[in-house]
Amino acid sequence: MIKKTISLSMLIFVLLFMTLISYFHYNQLPIYDWGLAYKFIKNSTQTENFEILSKNLGFSSDEKLLIIHADDLGLSDSVNDTSMESLLKNTVTSASVIMNAEKVQEIADFSKKYPKIDLGVHLTVTSEWKFHKWGGILSNNDISSLLNSKNNFYWNKRKFTKYSKIKELHDELQAQVDLAISMGINVSHIDSHEGALFFDPDVFKTYLKIAENNNLLAFVPVQASVHFDESFPKPKHAIIIDQFFMAEAGIKHEEMEEYYLDIIDNLEPGLSEIIVHFGLDNDKMKEITVDKIDYGSKWREMDYKIFNNEKFINSIKKNNIKLINYKDLENHIR
Repeated sequence: MIKKTISLSMLIFVLLFMTLISYFHYNQLPIYDWGLAYKFIKNSTQTENFEILSKNLGFSSDEKLLIIHADDLGLSDSVNDTSMESLLKNTVTSASVIMNAEKVQEIADFSKKYPKIDLGVHLTVTSEWKFHKWGGILSNNDISSLLNSKNNFYWNKRKFTKYSKIKELHDELQAQVDLAISMGINVSHIDSHEGALFFDPDVFKTYLKIAENNNLLAFVPVQASVHFDESFPKPKHAIIIDQFFMAEAGIKHEEMEEYYLDIIDNLEPGLSEIIVHFGLDNDKMKEITVDKIDYGSKWREMDYKIFNNEKFINSIKKNNIKLINYKDLENHIR
């Protein structure tokens, strides 16, 4: 009887273990630290002290503060044009730049012309597009653990997490920040392309170290706050976004407007961020995003049109939402 009980317990454990592995694999969550995996499943998240944050920013603690953040600047002319237009109109309040991309100079010129516009570095260690590839800022020999056989970044987060060496990762991330600053981009914060830097504990600590060493804010989605505990308290440069939203893979294009309006109508008091991906459904973006429906050219044009539509703009006003950016949040840590 005891042996049968033990066997059944082992079977249940193995099934749960395999289910967990399958879940992480299917959702491209490269979590290989089982202590972290447990905290992730348990949802052991932390939140920003919003009472202090809102006071430092001059708001009451019952306010709804929202960052609308455009990712992937530098990817193409249409990504740049739609994002810059929206930043100037304040329909987007913040954005970040892929320094490994082809069209970075235009963003640097824009930042020098409009230094108050809030821009960050979209720290990039993956290269997900089918044909439109990139590698690092540093030489291939200096970051060989980050590159595949064709000297491009790995296409997914799992391989990056498995093979990357922390010293090489640190140097490449620092090089991306250095390049942005040297080109004249007025950098306020860092974030992570495809969230690749949020899963492995050593990688995540390296990400936060880059923020601290460069006196920049670090975007931390609430899901990644499971890293913080008594042995690793949240550093002051890390800003936990308590309510983090991004249209997920698989959403139908015709449902996107309703998805975003529902977020606005049901936003809770606190610090929130919506991440968007702008662009136009033109030949260049179709070429870059070939075979991609999620975050493809049509998706990006819809994002752009929705957030610049009077219906969405009026919904923000109707719900008494205050739009802020990372430059505003700098006041919270000074």
